[in-house]
Amino acid sequence: MRADRLVSLVLLLRQHGRLSATTLARELEVSTRTVLRDIEALSAAGVPVYAERGRHGGFTLLPGFHTELTGLNHDEALALLVAGSRPGAQAFGLGSALASAMRKVVDALPEGHRAIAAGAAQRVLIDPETDLLARRLAAEEVPDAVVTEVRRAVFAGHKLRIRYAAVDQSPKWRTVDPIGLVTVRDQGYLLATRSGTERTYRLSRITAAEELAEPAQRSDRVDLDRVWQERSTRFRSGGDQVTVLVRVNPTRRKDLVGTALAVLAEVPDAEGWLRLEATFQDARHAEWALWQLATDAEALAPHWLRASLRERAVTIAGRYEV
Repeated sequence: MRADRLVSLVLLLRQHGRLSATTLARELEVSTRTVLRDIEALSAAGVPVYAERGRHGGFTLLPGFHTELTGLNHDEALALLVAGSRPGAQAFGLGSALASAMRKVVDALPEGHRAIAAGAAQRVLIDPETDLLARRLAAEEVPDAVVTEVRRAVFAGHKLRIRYAAVDQSPKWRTVDPIGLVTVRDQGYLLATRSGTERTYRLSRITAAEELAEPAQRSDRVDLDRVWQERSTRFRSGGDQVTVLVRVNPTRRKDLVGTALAVLAEVPDAEGWLRLEATFQDARHAEWALWQLATDAEALAPHWLRASLRERAVTIAGRYEV
């Protein structure tokens, strides 16, 4: 909306001083021509913005101009700035809105606290793109048009028509009643019902979406955290689960337990290692989890798992044979 953009333009000039039309256009994600029109609109509304000519020129506000503060104190603003560094808003197509909101938060601080809060927020990093092993934790890409329609339907309480590509299936249109949006490790999900049956859709697999005018069939209130926990539990309890007996180095117990669905039994053995009876989603999940532990774990049963791991190890050894 233009009103929000005009406010953001004023806040950018307040926080950075003189800025060129090109810089403003980049920050606001519009054309330089739009910026010039907005500058004219602000001047007509009585906002003291003027242009400075020359190589280092640009637009600036008359010194001493202030916008109305929101009453946020230092800690409240800092909490919002830190929360704003989380990537969830990107997953739901709210990145631009988040940037605009953060500018308003900074501007809401008294002059003496503004630099302190902004500097403090720079000292906190949440969910970086890579971990300590330089493994990239890439967020899934979802087209803006898709996530905008999904978001509108969720917030408005309208039915939603989506073209969804399930795993190993061709995309199909379906109409759902949206309940809410969840982001987990930069992956966005739509919680919904379809013909009264619970459904969970990965946003990156929605290729097209259309908000409908018809009201969604859903409760007026929802405990989204409880709904997600219940669906996660049902997901983990489904499929072709397998139970394995494994001995593991105590230093790697946390790694094993962190990937298993459940640990049914655990006892130490004579050599100081641990013997665990653990459940995994399926055979491939069990094989993957134990392979990650290399020589710090040994599958004792079932036989097919030992054979599968041995075959994989023999293949790797043969590839590096001198």
